[in-house]
Amino acid sequence: MVHTDTVRTIVGIIGNVISFGLFLSPLPTFVKIWKSKSVQAFKPDPYVVTVLNCMMWTFYGLPFVHPDSTLVITINSIGLAMELIYVGIFLIFSTWSTRKKICIALLIETIFFIVVILITLLLFHTTKKRSLFVGIICILFNICMYAAPLTIMKRVITTKSVKYMPFYLSLANFANGIVWAIYALLKFDVNVLVPNGLGALSGLVQLILYAIYYRTTNWEEEPEKPAANVELSDSTNRA
Repeated sequence: MVHTDTVRTIVGIIGNVISFGLFLSPLPTFVKIWKSKSVQAFKPDPYVVTVLNCMMWTFYGLPFVHPDSTLVITINSIGLAMELIYVGIFLIFSTWSTRKKICIALLIETIFFIVVILITLLLFHTTKKRSLFVGIICILFNICMYAAPLTIMKRVITTKSVKYMPFYLSLANFANGIVWAIYALLKFDVNVLVPNGLGALSGLVQLILYAIYYRTTNWEEEPEKPAANVELSDSTNRA
């Protein structure tokens, strides 16, 4: 009979592979942004939120916080590097006002992360207490990561178009949530189970919207580009 820990490790490895696919899924979007030299109507929100999410889960998986979580560390550290690249591309091709908002958000995230580390190490002296404290925060931010596409989902319903909601990102979100929920159930970890269960639900809703509005999407529509004069004026006023 296969031991539960062995099954959990196998599921965790599968989860790493799918999560890697999740982090890779926006690649066609960023290729499009790079070629057009414009972020068009794509939003940086999901990627900025995911930066903090990956930092928190990497910290959660460290042995002195939550032992036996190597697979959580590996995928989230890789994800952090990839999300920073995505955010960097947004910084290159966004307007000045958007760049400013992204930089402020990243600064706030960094300060918050440092504060969490200090509180964890100075106030909590057992892995059980550290896991509980960091785990609660991870749940909140993982929910934020999965909730971030709500702005895009609202746009889909309003415009009856899925042009700016990448299909593979939605599919990867759904598969990722399912696999990590199973991983959490095998060695009950509520901190992993709750956000990934909600993530699977979020991904499912996105797939349903994609199925509903795929036929009404005008794929030939010209991409939205900010007017050059407006962009120059905004940059001059805020510099």
